[in-house]
Amino acid sequence: MAKLLGIDVGTSGCKVLLVDERGAILRQASAEYPLSTPKPGWSEQNPEDWWNGVIKCLQEIGEPSPDAIGLTGQMHGAVFLDENDAVVRPAILWNDQRTVEECAEIDDTFGPDNVKAVTCNPPLTGFQAPKLLWLRNHELSNYQKVRSVLLPKDYIRLRLTGQKFTEVSDASGTGLFDVPNRRWATNMMAALEIDPSLFPPSAESYVPTAETLGVAGLNAGIPVVGGGGDQAAAAVGTGAVVPGVVSVSLGTSGVVFTAIDGPEYDRSGAAHTFCHANGGWHAMGVMLSCAGALRWYRDTVQPGAAYDAISAEASTAPLGCDGLTFLPYLSGERTPHNDPLARGSWAGLTLAHGRQHLARSIFEGATFGLKEGFDALQKLGARADELRVNGGGSKSAFWLQMLADVFEVPCTTLMVDEGPAFGAALLAGVGAGIWPDVASAAAAAVVKKGRIEPRSPHYSSAYAKYQGLYSATRAWNAMNAT
Repeated sequence: MAKLLGIDVGTSGCKVLLVDERGAILRQASAEYPLSTPKPGWSEQNPEDWWNGVIKCLQEIGEPSPDAIGLTGQMHGAVFLDENDAVVRPAILWNDQRTVEECAEIDDTFGPDNVKAVTCNPPLTGFQAPKLLWLRNHELSNYQKVRSVLLPKDYIRLRLTGQKFTEVSDASGTGLFDVPNRRWATNMMAALEIDPSLFPPSAESYVPTAETLGVAGLNAGIPVVGGGGDQAAAAVGTGAVVPGVVSVSLGTSGVVFTAIDGPEYDRSGAAHTFCHANGGWHAMGVMLSCAGALRWYRDTVQPGAAYDAISAEASTAPLGCDGLTFLPYLSGERTPHNDPLARGSWAGLTLAHGRQHLARSIFEGATFGLKEGFDALQKLGARADELRVNGGGSKSAFWLQMLADVFEVPCTTLMVDEGPAFGAALLAGVGAGIWPDVASAAAAAVVKKGRIEPRSPHYSSAYAKYQGLYSATRAWNAMNAT
């Protein structure tokens, strides 16, 4: 029986899974590490903390000779290395917001339409490209030391194998990758006066890139495949590798993700198009406060309450909450508005509303936000035959039923809900020849647990009110921000 390792370098910690070819988890381990915010809006980590966390997990797993290893992790981060592969400064992470001016510099230099035509996305503050420009603009002495720029999971690859590689799904989120043609955008680098030699070769996610050196308790010679960015790897782990299967993540943020047939992209920049780990492409919509909005409600309105109790109370309120609408924009919003000034709000409150209405409106608002994200994906040719739901919110039967009713398609839960690490292990299995391709790996190893069918209730009226509320509050939010 094959043994496959999946390593996930997350933001709050790392996770390592040992998986067999049936998709059963044999062992798992996790480790936490700190996050630094030296200034408001900044977010950094020490890459050595990632490596120490991975070592700890591998020692706890205690398997020195897996058949193959897959890597995944937080996307977009920038690890700057000098000529000796030493870290120049702390890594700048995906949620760092210091690069607003550099994003404008990219658009001004290359042209916003050209940027989107090449990368299939606008330049965003979280992407790697504006981070490199920020280093050049603000820390010139550090910039002059840089000889390599790696993504977080690829730094772990370097430590495991001594080799620098990346793969197409994670590279798609750098802002310097030609997504339609699955290669580095050297024309864009030339316009921005960035040396292409700073970036590692890219491979497909399931292709072996290097072999282990015999460190961190692993034997030498174990193949390490390309792996994937966290969302692409998580989608492999849910089976969202063929059109029609939509992965819905009910985490702090919310994600709707689906494979698409080609590199179609949203001209408005509302949705993301990246290379997928299956050799094709995927489209993704992200809302910033999904289950995070529910946690805010719990902490603020019902401190200490169990989420099951909140769900039970919410279920006593009618569909549409008797005219009460909640916007979940507690930290701005990405899809479909790309508006950092968007703010959360309740609208339609009356003396007739009780706590049950407030609770239900949170679930409805988060679900409508996900639906708006998928509406953006449909414009790129996506379709939903089935939702594969993962994340902490997937434990709520009430929420799953609401998703099925709002999307009007069945919701499926999975036996294994271990996120990106599970998908990375499956990619390792493809690279080791256990499965011929990523779709076969998902078909063999992703096991369904439950299925919830849509019922007759129609949310069209409540959804229309939700959609209209952003436009009605946008000007007020912008004025309030100044």
